[in-house]
Amino acid sequence: MKIFQVDAFTERPFKGNPAAVCVLDRQVEDKWMQDVAKEMNLSETAFLLKTDQGYNLRWFTPSSEVDLCGHATLAAAHILWERGYLKKEEEAKFYTKSGLLVAKTSGGWIQLDFPATTEKEATPPAELISALGVKPIYVGKNIFDYLIEVESEDIVKNIKPDFIKLMEVPMRGVIVTAKSKEYDFVSRFFAPGIGILEDPVTGSAHCCLGPYWMKKLNKETFTAYQASERGGALKVQVAGERVLISGKAVTVMEGELLY
Repeated sequence: MKIFQVDAFTERPFKGNPAAVCVLDRQVEDKWMQDVAKEMNLSETAFLLKTDQGYNLRWFTPSSEVDLCGHATLAAAHILWERGYLKKEEEAKFYTKSGLLVAKTSGGWIQLDFPATTEKEATPPAELISALGVKPIYVGKNIFDYLIEVESEDIVKNIKPDFIKLMEVPMRGVIVTAKSKEYDFVSRFFAPGIGILEDPVTGSAHCCLGPYWMKKLNKETFTAYQASERGGALKVQVAGERVLISGKAVTVMEGELLY
């Protein structure tokens, strides 16, 4: 079975967020997919299985399956078009644990149609704030993550979390964000509890960030930057209960699984 490594939310190799994409030729066991994800040792490995309606899509970190992943979906869509599994004018339809997700090409970008995951104001656990070492001006929580807004993008860029403490907080991850000068907003995403200390560029986090900044900035369309070491740029548009996330991708490796 074919497997690829794709850098998502970038057009430059070795930037953005790397994901593996495995194109399955048959139904396989969950344990096998988990073992492959552990072997690839990337934040996410996507598994695609063709159906009559489109593709079944599942995402695994090295330690667990997740319900929603943006950058690995972008990587999967990129492979389907680049390698000829789909024609450029065709939509990519993915059937996932988060429902039907649709991707299409638009002006050289890949646009993902994801569900909004709006946060509500929440009281953070004390260990969350102490682990981040920041003074929040807002704390919210959605079904997956905590969202913390801080005063400036410099604070976002300079955070050095205590990951041992962060692992004690019951959550998928934490999004830290601030208004930006060059972009509309910047963010970083930490998820040590699911085996990812810092995710380079997190599409699913922007399903929360888009609606949050829509309320703050009174607009629906944004440019965003995730300020990890690798870094990555996104376009974000809030459309009712959906969030349209656009990015680019580049394939850096291709191989075949022998087992």
